[in-house]
Amino acid sequence: MSDDVAAPPKWTQLEALERRVLGVLIEKAKTTPDVYPLTLKGLVTGSNQKSNRFPQMEVDEDRIADALEELRKVGAVAIIQGDGRVEKYRHLAYEWLGVDKVEMAVMAELLLRGAQTIGELRGRAARMEPIKGLDELGPILQSLQAKSLIVYLTPPGRGAVITHNLYQPREMEKVRREHGVSMPEDGHPRPQPAMDREEPAYAPAPTPMAPPRPQAVPTSSPSNASSEVVALREEVAHLRTSLSAFRDETEASIAMLHEQLADLNRQLGN
Repeated sequence: MSDDVAAPPKWTQLEALERRVLGVLIEKAKTTPDVYPLTLKGLVTGSNQKSNRFPQMEVDEDRIADALEELRKVGAVAIIQGDGRVEKYRHLAYEWLGVDKVEMAVMAELLLRGAQTIGELRGRAARMEPIKGLDELGPILQSLQAKSLIVYLTPPGRGAVITHNLYQPREMEKVRREHGVSMPEDGHPRPQPAMDREEPAYAPAPTPMAPPRPQAVPTSSPSNASSEVVALREEVAHLRTSLSAFRDETEASIAMLHEQLADLNRQLGN
């Protein structure tokens, strides 16, 4: 057999809590390396974190421990025997997913928040690794798509919505339906007809209109106006993400400091 044959990927679909735990390990390794690898308590805090998480979770140590065991079985996580006081955990996602450090940041954000626009994704992933703009993000997404790690839920381009491909099949089908994409028998997703999409329950009746007046010539074409709206939305999303990331890092740092203080008190017998 030729040595040039590529080895099959190591990654596989994961359950929701397993994805959350893996995403937290990747995130904390990049954003708070001083307290990484993480203890079980640190993973509980990171998994239940209110900012930069969707959906919100409220899980305990037992459930996190079960998720860690499943991740260990598939080769995505390792247990670190530190100085004998407490076990800690680190991810093995670089090899498991087959990605570089910037691709890893993108995957972490998708694991932590699920489907999002590429503009939102760029802003969120940039808190872990520098991604200057959508032009720089494009090749990263192409690489991840070639590795089957991401899925486009809407047509590629500005404003496109993507998600990761680590959902269980039942969950992926639900995600596709939520974004108006059906999965027929041939396995190729197609947008659902407009009539199948949810319509507003109430539409106000039209008000009487005055006789039409001659309209002024628009200063920009509809396509230019649409591009400007998309750009503005992406900028707003980036600003919101920056604020969320600041709050996120502050909360994480405080939680980790409390954990270190409790550990120190236990050593001192307090």
